[in-house]
Amino acid sequence: MGTWTVGPFGNDFAQDWAEDLGESNDLYFIENTLDNVLAAQDAELLEAPYGAEGLAAIETLLRLYDRGGEHDADSQKVDDWVGAVKGRFRLRTDLFEKAGRAIDLILSERSELRELWHDSEHGEQWRAGVEAQRARLQG
Repeated sequence: MGTWTVGPFGNDFAQDWAEDLGESNDLYFIENTLDNVLAAQDAELLEAPYGAEGLAAIETLLRLYDRGGEHDADSQKVDDWVGAVKGRFRLRTDLFEKAGRAIDLILSERSELRELWHDSEHGEQWRAGVEAQRARLQG
């Protein structure tokens, strides 16, 4: 996986996901991504691409409801999409609940993405960013 920052959009998987998001006009794509992550609850391993896409979906959900993190060049595609659709959707507490469970799985011992970051020099910074997403979900 090409990765250049610890943020939720700073990798190839998230950028590809954001490109596909641009073709969506509802919350189905975000929900489907979270469901893909949660489908690994009973699996031995949550593969890294699903984890990276899950974090991108969670951050997108947060941005829709004014709980988003930093805006930068990596988030531009998502920020443009959010700007185009913002205000169309009622608050979906079920999606926030799914997002919380997805974060739990992404940070678990069964997460390939967590393992890859854990083995890097930026592992603690990555984990802090994911924990910040969790706090914004709850806030």
